[in-house]
Amino acid sequence: MKIRTLVIVSSILLLGACAGQQSKEEAQPGAQPAAGAGQQPQAGAVSPGGVAGNPLHDPNSILAKRSVYYDFDKSEITSEYRPMIEAHAGYLRDHAQATVRIEGNCDERGSREYNLALGQRRADGVRKALALLGVADSRIETTSWGKEKPRAQGHDEQAWAQNRRSDIVYTHE
Repeated sequence: MKIRTLVIVSSILLLGACAGQQSKEEAQPGAQPAAGAGQQPQAGAVSPGGVAGNPLHDPNSILAKRSVYYDFDKSEITSEYRPMIEAHAGYLRDHAQATVRIEGNCDERGSREYNLALGQRRADGVRKALALLGVADSRIETTSWGKEKPRAQGHDEQAWAQNRRSDIVYTHE
């Protein structure tokens, strides 16, 4: 009985001592705290529910958003999409090997020629925004699909709104 009590007490003391010690990394001067301890995770780290490695593949990242949507017959980028474009510009500035293609799209209304021109204006607008934010023009390609690649099928405002967009497509990450 005394041996059993001694083993239990020793175990409790041992566990208490282990809980009070710092790991070697934490005890070193200048050591970085673990991600989540009041610090943003480093690029390439895993965010909760995210994906290890490239932040472009993390569904919780603003970089997962890749479409700019437009009002009918417009190509101006609204303020709603500026943070997303700024995030992509930052990624492109930080990753010199990355290149993108901006694909302009339209809804089904309008002639083929008109929609190709409107889609190109939309793609060029995103290109210009990225360039103004420091991305080299040589790393950005633009194309217009006009109404040829709809995201949503249908002939109503809900479908048309999804089809009036520019998509940021990474061609090299």
